Amino acid sequence: MKRFVGLARVSSREQEREGFSLAVQEDSLKRYAVAAGGEIVRFFRVAETASKTDERKTFRELIAYCKKHAEELDGLLFYKLDRGARNLFDYVELERLESEYHLPFISVSQPTENNPAGRMMRRTLANMASFYTEQQSVDVREGLARRVQEGWFVGKAPYGYRNVRKDGRCVTEVDTAAAEAVRHIFHLYAYEPLTLDALRDRLHADGTTYRSDSLRFTRSKLHAMLTDRSYIGEIPFKGQWYPGKQKPLVDRGTWDRVQALLGDKVYHAHQMTYAGDVISCAHCGRAITGERKTKRTKSGEQHYVYYRCSGYTAPGHPRVRVTEAELDRQVLALFGRMRIEDSEIRDWFRAVLASQTRDAQSDARAQREELLRQSSLLVAQQDRLLNLRLGDGVDQDTFARKHTELRDRLASIKLQLDVLDRSHDETAELAAKVFELSQTLQNTWVSADYATKRRILEIVCLNCTLDGASAVFTTRKPFDVLIEGLYSETSRGGRI
Repeated sequence: MKRFVGLARVSSREQEREGFSLAVQEDSLKRYAVAAGGEIVRFFRVAETASKTDERKTFRELIAYCKKHAEELDGLLFYKLDRGARNLFDYVELERLESEYHLPFISVSQPTENNPAGRMMRRTLANMASFYTEQQSVDVREGLARRVQEGWFVGKAPYGYRNVRKDGRCVTEVDTAAAEAVRHIFHLYAYEPLTLDALRDRLHADGTTYRSDSLRFTRSKLHAMLTDRSYIGEIPFKGQWYPGKQKPLVDRGTWDRVQALLGDKVYHAHQMTYAGDVISCAHCGRAITGERKTKRTKSGEQHYVYYRCSGYTAPGHPRVRVTEAELDRQVLALFGRMRIEDSEIRDWFRAVLASQTRDAQSDARAQREELLRQSSLLVAQQDRLLNLRLGDGVDQDTFARKHTELRDRLASIKLQLDVLDRSHDETAELAAKVFELSQTLQNTWVSADYATKRRILEIVCLNCTLDGASAVFTTRKPFDVLIEGLYSETSRGGRI
């Protein structure tokens, strides 16, 4: 009995409606194999929902399988040539199977002879398939580019808007309820001292909901919304932003203030204390991830948090999961070693911390002085412009345009000063606060929220790894002095 390999591929719903569905192709290939006195020993399928990566992966698996079992096979079956070769590169691979491995490929609905005339016909069909694929790609890109030029989103509209069809076209309109939520979120973050976590909790307390199937806003969603330029009337396309036709939901002043307050802060996708790149696996170096488990007992539901390597299912990787309570215990033990009983030594350590932040404070002062200098120059320019207008040195339109420009630049500098002042205060007090916290941390750690715990670990620890069930912490300077002890036998005179 002959042995065949089959490939069925459908790449769009239009092709399925025209009769090229996977089921139709599979039936045709099976009938051909039976009529030829054989069977299909292996089927490779590419569904219409497959990504380009999955499609290429399936094709490479097909080629590798055929090369490995070429001596055992009698042919490679396709429904049509363009179902097997979507471009000339794929066709070359198929011809190599035939010429080098003596494995013919057969199009059951477009049969050709295995001679020069037949191969010329197949190459012509392959050229036509390649042309169709490339032309279709060009048409799609041009269609998307036209939508961008006209100011419409090329995909699903973001939260606050919705896609609707008008006159046969997909356009965007404001979703009233969601738009109010967007405006509320931007206003809270811009003009009230809220972190992302505090903003999330505030929205929940206010009763502001996200969607009917997911009522609460998440930290990741809030961060994405606050950085989405769609809300000031722009649309994304290929990594760039272009003017859009949708109604802006946020004014430019509020948007600029939010971006300045966000600054270069690194967003953590995980809210759990030890997940999201806070701890890495000592075995393979991957990030530790967290997972919540709920167990039902007679007394009710019990919730547990476990941490494990994100790649612990890999062959040979230790299958270790550590509870959050165990990691908390190890962290508390770490901070317990930092505790200093002698008040004089505590005062000395505070002085060391202050010296560590001196350079950063000096840079902040220099930036502030430069911003104040620029502000003074802009005020002087405003005065000269006003004098020119009073003396009819400039017309009204020029005066209005330049006055607006200078005013906007002054507002931008004032916002930068506000951000710098906030950052300066945080930098100046952060180390001292963490040190004071470390002295009482064993009493306060358990009640701290995830965000506070993560921030403390980032400040105190240079890096953390999970070796089996043990957390290994490398502390930053000068916290390592506290961990190792302020007295050393190797120091002069047995002192610091």
